[in-house]
Amino acid sequence: MIKKIPLQVIEVLQKIEEAGFEAYIVGGCVRFLLMADPNSDGPNDWDVTTNAKPEDIQKIFPDSFYENDFGTVGVKVDKFVPSGNPDREHDVIEVTTYRVESKYSDKRRPDAVQFAETLAEDLSRRDFTMNALAIRIKKDNSLEIIDLYEGQEDIKQKIIRTVGNAEERFDEDALRMMRAVRFHSQLGFAIEEKTLAAIKKFAGHMQHISAERIKDELVKIILSDNPSEGIEMLHETGLLKYVIPELETGVGVAQNRHHIYTIYKHCVLALKYCPSKKLEVRLAALFHDIAKPQTKRGEGEFATFYNHDHVGARVAKKILQRLRFSSEIIEKVFLLVDNHMFYYNPEEVGEASVRRLIQKVGLENMKDLIDVRIADRLGSGTPKAKPYKLRHLEYMIDKLSTDAVSVKMLKINGSDLMKDLAMTPGPKIGAILDVLLSEVIEDATKNEKEFLLTHAKELNKEDLQKLREMAKEKIEEKKEEDDKEIRDKYWVK
Repeated sequence: MIKKIPLQVIEVLQKIEEAGFEAYIVGGCVRFLLMADPNSDGPNDWDVTTNAKPEDIQKIFPDSFYENDFGTVGVKVDKFVPSGNPDREHDVIEVTTYRVESKYSDKRRPDAVQFAETLAEDLSRRDFTMNALAIRIKKDNSLEIIDLYEGQEDIKQKIIRTVGNAEERFDEDALRMMRAVRFHSQLGFAIEEKTLAAIKKFAGHMQHISAERIKDELVKIILSDNPSEGIEMLHETGLLKYVIPELETGVGVAQNRHHIYTIYKHCVLALKYCPSKKLEVRLAALFHDIAKPQTKRGEGEFATFYNHDHVGARVAKKILQRLRFSSEIIEKVFLLVDNHMFYYNPEEVGEASVRRLIQKVGLENMKDLIDVRIADRLGSGTPKAKPYKLRHLEYMIDKLSTDAVSVKMLKINGSDLMKDLAMTPGPKIGAILDVLLSEVIEDATKNEKEFLLTHAKELNKEDLQKLREMAKEKIEEKKEEDDKEIRDKYWVK
């Protein structure tokens, strides 16, 4: 185990002890060391706790920084593997003074932080027994494991249990309840009975937690090895209504003859079977049918869900905005949910339709969209993830990947129009190029300079408003055709 601890961490511990203080590795990194596969790398983050006060720590490490109210000093060290971050000059080891915490009036942060004298006091304030372990490195490089709450046994038994009274721990910081669910999905551990009962009792305290903190835990659940189990546990404990209440509207709501699962169950299973490890793709898999309850018309095997894709994209956007996700993630999830109902059958859909799909979604997003479709299929109970139609679509995407689907891919540009047609700079140039693109998407063979310039000369006779209407009409006409295909082929989906 000692080989998993970077030399830089050992040196920090030794320097603190040489200055006359105690120093221990503590928290999640200790749990990782005890659980890690012998062939795996060590933890990415290392935390040290000590009885030295922040000012003492800064004297020992003059290049450190102290920018918080929690007694945590950042000690800069040389970058180490595996946690070395190429974007920064040094790695940072957080060294925190032993502390005890007072009352949590707002259920999310202590009213005050007081320094403690002993390691035992510090460990008593931690969330779960598996995180209340500490390691001291002796002078002979042997390890002393401090385990005051049977954390090692809980790790062995794969149990998540609070330190001390569960209700007190969750009453202090309500986010700990979601952390328990996160560890459940990350580690595959069971939540101990009293701990689980306390979560159900205090679930309402989640309303006091900031959206940013909830988002951080949700992301870890979604990116875990068992994300669907995490969502299911959030639902079972009553936490989901404070995280993604929109998902719960699908609980118990039946679909139609194409689905054997309820809407909620289908969404969770789509997340479970999502082949991608990307956050935005997994979120899209979870949210792709989130608007089905509000778009459902009729009951039984012929119930319909018209426009649930477009409504669902807007619902997903509101959820992610509420949880303070980045605009990049929000836009990507919106795009994938909005377009997940694409229809493709090689016997019915031509190359132009594929080009329009690529234009709408973006070539760089096509694999992700197909992954959402695969998640949708498997989450519906379909045994085959990628049928012939999807495989053929992938072939067509690759085949058409160099066809023009944007103005930049046309074989003429604005400079050509100004040179050959003596046009002056202005919006009319862009309007002509838009009309040309709409025709090239329908017939890729038209993307030749001579043809485009000849046609551009004819288009130049029209006024700007007419050109804009021509481009818009072409787009709207084809959009209606594509939407009709989806309605006709997936009318009950």
